[in-house]
Amino acid sequence: MPASPEDLFAYLDSLDIAHSTTWHEAMFTVEQSSALKADMPGAHTKNLFLKDADGLLVLIAAEAHNSLKLNQLHRRIGTRRLSFGTPELMTEVLGVTPGSVTAFSLMNDHPARVRFLVDSVLAAADIVNFHPMTNTGTTAISQADFRKFVEATGHTFEIVDFSEL
Repeated sequence: MPASPEDLFAYLDSLDIAHSTTWHEAMFTVEQSSALKADMPGAHTKNLFLKDADGLLVLIAAEAHNSLKLNQLHRRIGTRRLSFGTPELMTEVLGVTPGSVTAFSLMNDHPARVRFLVDSVLAAADIVNFHPMTNTGTTAISQADFRKFVEATGHTFEIVDFSEL
């Protein structure tokens, strides 16, 4: 059964990760959420669930306004061309639905099937913000705790400089 926001918060608490959540109307795009998040400290994110022709799964966490050239990314990370994963696969592997994909959904990926990529801009932010398994909230944690969370889920914190694409 996929994790709920409450499951996420309990998991973060068990890891001694401080977190703060702001609840809001459902947000589906970076543009839609810009005004709401302007007053919230930290880096805001966009998260993409992708797969290549061989079935390799990739989750990207990027700073919300960073430009991602997905048509060139596969060469940089050594995969075949990438396309968006289906909603069904996203729900099966990450336990979330389109619009709610989040780095926090790595806690649902057991065993770790997803390769996790973090853009260098986001990796340099002191505070990072992600949906807490639903797009009706935004949860902030420190960079150190973000890395601690990823490690606890059994994934690697792989940094990619998307500006090099």
